[in-house]
Amino acid sequence: MTETIALHTRLKAGAEEEYDRVHAVIPVELDGALREAGVRSWRIWRDGTDLFHLVEVDDYRAMRHRLADHPANVPWQARMAELLDVPDDYSGDDRGIPLVWALPLGPA
Repeated sequence: MTETIALHTRLKAGAEEEYDRVHAVIPVELDGALREAGVRSWRIWRDGTDLFHLVEVDDYRAMRHRLADHPANVPWQARMAELLDVPDDYSGDDRGIPLVWALPLGPA
């Protein structure tokens, strides 16, 4: 079963253009590591310095633990730490933003 996880992060003021530029091309090694760790989809929206992520993953906590020390993820997280207001510690202990409401599926 796939989990859908919502996340919220915030950029340092003035880092918006650099964040967008860095995310224009994700390193091939990181793409592969994410997929191997069970990530099916990871989308990010930006509103000013606020970032909203929607992650579809087999097991979110397992993915975070698996990537914590992955050689493709460590330099990426170091680069993100330069841009984020509060860098991600990648502990894997979080559960993302809790879902409050969803529009029920309509009749087929």
